[in-house]
Amino acid sequence: MPTNLFTPDEQQRIVDAIRQAEKATSGEIRVHVEPNCPSTDPVERAIELFARLGMHQTKEQNGVLFYLAHDDRKFAVVGDKGIDAKVPANFWEATKELMKSHFAAGEYAKGLSKGIERAGEQLKQYFPYASEDTNELADDISFD
Repeated sequence: MPTNLFTPDEQQRIVDAIRQAEKATSGEIRVHVEPNCPSTDPVERAIELFARLGMHQTKEQNGVLFYLAHDDRKFAVVGDKGIDAKVPANFWEATKELMKSHFAAGEYAKGLSKGIERAGEQLKQYFPYASEDTNELADDISFD
């Protein structure tokens, strides 16, 4: 992992944003970061990683993956079938626009945190936390 992309504090802020967002929902959020996108399409790569990370296995199909290929300046946000069917049509694009404004300023951790917060609000609305919910996926950032 490039130590210059996220400081330890920034990494912790992203993990905290994931935990905070997941507190009120049964949804699952992951962040995956790598220097280069091996595909020309970051969405295609995010879908591939979604499967590799086991995100399609959530009970309510409500996983959301934030993907960032920092050297290539590419990123994507993808949601599983359950959440995708419920959010407004422009939700993912609007979330990406919010993140892009921070990324353009070099604020990757802030952009990811804001996107995670926004996804968490939607997950909370459509998939509220229930007492029997378990954290189905790790909250840490995965790196290639």
